[in-house]
Amino acid sequence: MTKAADLRQKDVAGLENEVKDLQRAHFGLRMQKATQQLTNTGSLRVTRRDIARAKTILAQKRAQSATK
Repeated sequence: MTKAADLRQKDVAGLENEVKDLQRAHFGLRMQKATQQLTNTGSLRVTRRDIARAKTILAQKRAQSATK
């Protein structure tokens, strides 16, 4: 699980990389679920929420830099 405070310390490029990495991880988990290899289905929910958290902070940082 990714903490919001850790994400807020990253810059925009770092957050974009984090979102990409989380999306790759989520895709892998979805494929494992489809092939019935995934035992912990709760990890799908956690990664989905981590992606949302990172995207929210990324949008906030972009909006903040646009107003400056």
